Amino acid sequence: QVQLVESGGGLVQAGDSLRLSCTASGRTFNRYATAWFRQAPGKEREFVAAISGRGGSTTYADSVKGRCTISRDNAKNTVNLQMDSLIPEDTAVYRCAADSSPGSYFFASSLKDGYNYWGQGTQVTVSS
Repeated sequence: QVQLVESGGGLVQAGDSLRLSCTASGRTFNRYATAWFRQAPGKEREFVAAISGRGGSTTYADSVKGRCTISRDNAKNTVNLQMDSLIPEDTAVYRCAADSSPGSYFFASSLKDGYNYWGQGTQVTVSS
């Protein structure tokens, strides 16, 4: 069993940066692909970024490519999402998720149905 806890959200201005962290319990977390998804009020949950369990494969949504960097520290059971040049459209609840399928050690999916562990989320609000 894996439990995920997000932190680092807040209220910032457009152009600012935030670093979100996802900290996991469970000794097998370092084998699981981990992703960030976000959901704004009235909108569908959307993929933001993902990283494989090994850390060698990353993928990003087009909307954040070049502005966000996902990384992981398996020794600390943590996955981070560095977000720069934030825009109001980035306002959402950000949730991290882990995929315990064997292949996720090498490959990170952008599909939310592939993730079976979810955190509660952290709010990011970007003012213009």
